Amino acid sequence: MRPVPASASSVIDPWYLENLVCPVDTSPLRQEGSFLVSEDGRRYPIVEGVPVMLRGDVDATIGVAHTSLDLAVAIASGLTQGDPPLYADTLGVTDEERDAARRLHANQSKYDPVVATMVGATSGFAYKHLMGVSSPYPIPGFRFPTDLPGTLLDVGCNWGRWTIAAAREGHLAVGIDPQLGAVVAAIRVARELGVAARFVVGDARYLPFPEKSFDYVWSYGVMQHLSDPDAETSLRQMKRVLRKGGVARVQMANALAVRSFYHQARRNFRAPMGFEVRYRSPSELRSVFMQIFGNNRLTADCFFGLGLQWSDFDHMNLVGKSVLIASEGLRRLSDHVGPLRWFADSVFCTARVPPPQ
Repeated sequence: MRPVPASASSVIDPWYLENLVCPVDTSPLRQEGSFLVSEDGRRYPIVEGVPVMLRGDVDATIGVAHTSLDLAVAIASGLTQGDPPLYADTLGVTDEERDAARRLHANQSKYDPVVATMVGATSGFAYKHLMGVSSPYPIPGFRFPTDLPGTLLDVGCNWGRWTIAAAREGHLAVGIDPQLGAVVAAIRVARELGVAARFVVGDARYLPFPEKSFDYVWSYGVMQHLSDPDAETSLRQMKRVLRKGGVARVQMANALAVRSFYHQARRNFRAPMGFEVRYRSPSELRSVFMQIFGNNRLTADCFFGLGLQWSDFDHMNLVGKSVLIASEGLRRLSDHVGPLRWFADSVFCTARVPPPQ
């Protein structure tokens, strides 16, 4: 069968053809027009050079994943143009926020309209005052890993904040997220900032990469939203794509922290629904990581919030700066007073795949 000619939107970086596999059976892919096709004929659309590697035969962890896939298939099939460049219907935000992003785009906002809208949820809504502005982009300092730079996968990259941070530290960074609009925004921001990074639309539970593809896997602000089965499946996928000696670092919400307890009480300690935050105890986290990776360690990320970063000090208002000072002081103290990390609101679980013998 003669391949269908690829449109300009489906011209992709050769790296993707060399490094992506089918998320169902990990078989190689070939390009046919605006689709990547597996050995068994499964088809994955390409939109604006971005491979959309989502599965339509499984329940989504976030509802807009199916919207992303359906829209991408329609675009790649020539049935619609969607609503480029924002693809706002694929963003995991409210209808009002989607409309706000469209207005910012129509008004030719200086800053990326998707980021200016979605930034409000960054660090547990600590950046709400930047919504509609996002000046400049809050790209954090990347404290992981301390080893030499290598290939790094950012699972749940959203608009690319951490992927860009990793690339600035010399990593060959790849971000993956199920929101088409967020991934396209990440590409725009990376280009605007002059950062080389790659992005894929995909599901953490079905990573479209071969075994042992990455030196590092990073995930921030994502696994805490997934159910126990989905989180465990995603962690096993992270281990699968790590090379021997590779390191995974995953941020999670700690059930024992005072702020976490407050939020659990606000919802009457009921079971979380949908994409709500799951608060897990340090012992639960260590147990899960032990089952999947083996040896692991838990360290404090921040106190009084989920995602507060000292490198973001200049982006914060006066109250935020005060909270950051207190959080950073406790985080540094936890390096010397070990038990303190068990009460951090946001914690890192870090695990290394055993090196080759």
